[in-house]
Amino acid sequence: MYVLPALPEPERTAAALRGLLSHESAAQYWGIQTLQPPTSVHVTVPHGAHPQALPGVVIHQTRTLAPPPSQRWERSSATEPLATVLDCATALPFRDALAIADSALALRFVTSSELLAATEASRGPGRPVRLMVARYADPRAQNPLESALRAIVIECRICGFVPQCPVQVGRREWHLDLGDPDRRVALEAEGYEHHGSREALVRDCERYDELGRRGWLVLRFAWEQVMFRPEWVGEVLVDALAVRRRVRTA
Repeated sequence: MYVLPALPEPERTAAALRGLLSHESAAQYWGIQTLQPPTSVHVTVPHGAHPQALPGVVIHQTRTLAPPPSQRWERSSATEPLATVLDCATALPFRDALAIADSALALRFVTSSELLAATEASRGPGRPVRLMVARYADPRAQNPLESALRAIVIECRICGFVPQCPVQVGRREWHLDLGDPDRRVALEAEGYEHHGSREALVRDCERYDELGRRGWLVLRFAWEQVMFRPEWVGEVLVDALAVRRRVRTA
């Protein structure tokens, strides 16, 4: 059993510190999905401020903390979504930042072009990672675990995989978490909540058997493997693609 520590109430904490919720806390405020729930309340205050240190609170400083130009966000208690995505891309591991960017795009808080333009215009530490997040963020990703699996694929420099790749099976259209239509390789990020019943097991068996009879190689990765064994996931994928290539050219 995993138990998160009790955290201060985010919005009251930001108000007390005269700042805005930011980073993962801002993502949570906007309803943007995160790979893992925040373990601290993140608050950004103006540069030079000296707020009181509080347990469970991480304080960031910025020179540009000001009401956003869009009227849409000016009454909020958090940094606007675009700034939130950029902050997370600067501070978090690539997989966590990609999951947040994917979700922000899917929720239409920002567009791909807005994210890329803001990232290219940014300066300072973390810019290469921000650019990487902006270039690979995709609104088609269905959940953070799928984004984390795609991050492993990207970091292995493997191309060709499409989020929510459509496959026609008879009259039905299935969507793979990640699919490479040319190589016919499917990657599935398996969260237990979607496969925790007998009916789900039967449905999954049929799904993967139907893909197999059509020449698809299906690799399934559990949450624990994606989160705690990313190097192994990458090795399995690289080796499986190498075997696939040899079989198809034999």
